[in-house]
Amino acid sequence: MKAGAAANNSNDPVVRYQAWWGLAGCGLIIGVIWLLGPYSEFALQPRRFTFDYPWKLPDPTAWTRFTAWSLYALHQVGAWYLIYKAQSMKLRYVNGLHRVNLQMLGLNTLFVALHIAQTRYTYDGLAQDVHEASALASVALMLFVILIMENDRRGLFFGKRVPFPKGIGESARKYHGYYFSWAITYTFWYHPIEITPGHLMGLFYMMMLFLQGSLFMTRFHVNRWWTVWLEFFAVIHGTTVAWFAIQQNGTQWSNFLFGGLGVFLITQLHGVNVTRWQKIVITALCLAGAAWYYALHVDMLAGIPRVLLIRYLATFVLVGIIWLIMRPFIWSGKRVPGVTRMNAPAGS
Repeated sequence: MKAGAAANNSNDPVVRYQAWWGLAGCGLIIGVIWLLGPYSEFALQPRRFTFDYPWKLPDPTAWTRFTAWSLYALHQVGAWYLIYKAQSMKLRYVNGLHRVNLQMLGLNTLFVALHIAQTRYTYDGLAQDVHEASALASVALMLFVILIMENDRRGLFFGKRVPFPKGIGESARKYHGYYFSWAITYTFWYHPIEITPGHLMGLFYMMMLFLQGSLFMTRFHVNRWWTVWLEFFAVIHGTTVAWFAIQQNGTQWSNFLFGGLGVFLITQLHGVNVTRWQKIVITALCLAGAAWYYALHVDMLAGIPRVLLIRYLATFVLVGIIWLIMRPFIWSGKRVPGVTRMNAPAGS
């Protein structure tokens, strides 16, 4: 059964049940994290410059670095192995769970617990050694890949699909699990466990993404309301972090909120089952909120087209990168492994 066919059954009671117990499990983990806090026993230094991440030890040691990097590596390799194993098994979409889903859930739960313990005893995440922009970019790129993957189904602009070169969308769907797994796992281990509002919101997002990444080849994984919720939660998280950062560096939270709402209205809203009048009402409410805010903050209005331009321009750039990766296969007359709808453009 194809993903599209599976998604048509997303209203199945079993799928709704999975959504509720999944969200409850994510919330339970966040509750445990909050109860075990605080985690840092040293004075955090304020940001000295953009991307100066404060939540890291002032005096790291070889041991604190080793624990963070070794646990991250084990988590990542384990997840990639299970994804490869699942693809090799040629599974069908089901209402329940495959055995490999239970294994992935167990793996992620184990390493979430280990990261909590590791933060308690050695604190540092990967942030001590890598730039903060790498963690932000990894998740941002994931959102661009989703736009490419979903173009064939919901389109990119108001329900209209963009004619990307053949094989681009299928390649993204075939191999997205490996990249998404890296983006989520890397970002999770980049940060130590903390209980600030921004950290808790981000951790809740990570838990939902781990849940999504664990339930591949199930109808829960392709539930359209669930997947668009995961996309939109990035807006909620970004807005929350920016809001609490206002006092430190003047971050414009409105860019995250209304820029994200713009992408929702232009693209994401057209991938869920709503009527034309429901779309009109949702659009009117979003536009009314934006008009009210920017009537009071006219100087910030330029941020919206900039956010939208970056999001869609980056998506087209990524399409070009994927096409360049596929190009040697096209020239040689071969196909990308696992990709069937692929041919050379006219005149190539």
